[in-house]
Amino acid sequence: MTVPMTDAGTGLVTVGRISGLYGVRGWLRVFSYTEPRENIVGYKSWLIENDGGWRPAEVDAGRMQGKGVVVKLKGCDDRDAAAQLLGRDIAVRRDQLGEPDPGEYFWLDLQGLRVVTIAGVELGVVDHLFATGANDVMVVRGERERLIPFVQGEMVRNVDLQRGVIEVDWDPDF
Repeated sequence: MTVPMTDAGTGLVTVGRISGLYGVRGWLRVFSYTEPRENIVGYKSWLIENDGGWRPAEVDAGRMQGKGVVVKLKGCDDRDAAAQLLGRDIAVRRDQLGEPDPGEYFWLDLQGLRVVTIAGVELGVVDHLFATGANDVMVVRGERERLIPFVQGEMVRNVDLQRGVIEVDWDPDF
């Protein structure tokens, strides 16, 4: 399950960005970071970036529109009101995410974990992850940057959230 960014100080998770206008009745185009994209509509209470802070917003309606997502927020009833929200990030509280299924992880829970080979060699910490067509990839920063496929059972042997460690089968020279 993919949820990209978190701010540990606020307990908020950025789940998307308002990317455009849709029609004249206040609908917005949203670039969703959730997987699948339409999952962003399932979070009915949003926080929208507002000049260094966050303001609450409620989703009135939303759906897939072509390859993207469109959303109608309560109180945003015309194109002018919608235009004021362009380019702003969308966040939800971490507790709104629930818990991932066993063996699945939210990206935000992996960020900052130490990465160690099965031989005990420290490679660095997970800076962030990104998706490719084949699998997710961890960007591990240590004495140098490494891109390690997040493939459980192959490259990723163990994820211990309690200890803050991901054990990988990876050649440290690669």
